[in-house]
Amino acid sequence: MHDHALLLARIQFAFTVSFHFIFPAFSIGLASFLMVLEGMWLKTGRGVYANLYRYWLKIFAIVFGMGVVSGIVMSYQFGTNWSVFSDKAGPVIGPLMAYEVLTAFFLEAGFLGVMLFGIKKVGARLHFFATCMVALGTLISATWILSVNSWMHTPVGFAINGQGQFVPNGSWVPIIFNPSFPYRLTHTVIAAFLTTALVVAGVGAWHLLRDRANLGARKMLAMGLGMVAIMAPLQILAGDEHGLNTLEHQPAKVLAMEGHYDAHPDGAPLVLFGLPDDRAERIRYAVEIPKLSSLILRHDPNAALPGLKDFPRDRRPPTTILFWSFRIMVCLGLAMLALGLWGLWARWRKRLYDAPWLHRASVAMGPAGFIAVLAGWITTEVGRQPWVIYGHLLTADARSPVAAPAVAASLAAFAIVYFAVFGMGLFYVLRLMAKPPEPHETEPRHSPRHAAGITSAAAFDTAKQESRA
Repeated sequence: MHDHALLLARIQFAFTVSFHFIFPAFSIGLASFLMVLEGMWLKTGRGVYANLYRYWLKIFAIVFGMGVVSGIVMSYQFGTNWSVFSDKAGPVIGPLMAYEVLTAFFLEAGFLGVMLFGIKKVGARLHFFATCMVALGTLISATWILSVNSWMHTPVGFAINGQGQFVPNGSWVPIIFNPSFPYRLTHTVIAAFLTTALVVAGVGAWHLLRDRANLGARKMLAMGLGMVAIMAPLQILAGDEHGLNTLEHQPAKVLAMEGHYDAHPDGAPLVLFGLPDDRAERIRYAVEIPKLSSLILRHDPNAALPGLKDFPRDRRPPTTILFWSFRIMVCLGLAMLALGLWGLWARWRKRLYDAPWLHRASVAMGPAGFIAVLAGWITTEVGRQPWVIYGHLLTADARSPVAAPAVAASLAAFAIVYFAVFGMGLFYVLRLMAKPPEPHETEPRHSPRHAAGITSAAAFDTAKQESRA
């Protein structure tokens, strides 16, 4: 029963955090995209940016709200299912989470109302400032949350007091800026930007397949694919650095990702595909490229790499899950890179808006960012097992003394409520995305054009001319 309760508690947290993670992964990038749109509107006065800002603002409001609600549920589980973890890690985790609320959540909450409802009530520059603050708040929030998560992977700067609690050992700086934090923050923020760029490009491509003259759809496709072309190669570089850092601090995780059960003193091959077998401790039907894993991980094809057999069985992560989640993430990353390069090629040939197969590929890749971030999260968190605080506190020792039936009941309730509530939210978001942007929508009363002394009629005429072009 103890094992069943532990497994159910882990499934419940994985279920709720998976639902939650997809919303910040979208809202972080979408808030910055809205900031760019409004900035371009202020700079150029072109109505297409105002139309796109209002188009995506409605979607952002729903996604942001669902992210807040799903995040609140997660925090309660620290007390219900993981009370031992909360007691032992609370002196370190608690203040960092409080800093996130004080610096990020309050900033977002303070300016979100102005951003959502003040476009016709405040000046253009003040409204743009509110949008910037909301975008900044999402990034600050990600910073604190990833600092907490990274410390659990690479715990430093702490001591153990008489009650067995983790407490800061003097300065907070080593805890906040722990060894894996810069790599996780960079990797996650780029992933959020990529996720948003793929959605924006996919929506734009969807509408271009129906109306190639829609100016808003053209702008969405161009901006989305342009961001993918920039961020995809940066993400590959960031992922490489993150992998090297993980190999240094969590070698068993990387070995499970690579499928290396045996040590390779003269250079390890890269296992492209195969079937991991934890019982037999080998990869069945492996397709390998000699020495490439050592070249990637050590930047030397002949560098030695240890194997999972060098670690006790009860201190290894589950290889099968990591092996496949890592490959899903990498394959999607390479597909994003290919899509970005395809977009650059079409742009160079001046056929970006007249390339239906590129548009179809963009639509197909629209959800890829969400799948990739979930695969990355699974790789990161499952790879930490069996530890909840790596090397210091086992997951099995961190749970609450709650019986399995109680955990099962709450898990079932969460599943029903989440699929109902978030299913309806997703349905509404997709309906908003299915509606094409209005090319002739007039600008709000307090717009950059009014501030510059340009009449509403002139702005409307400009929007019509842009649509015809």
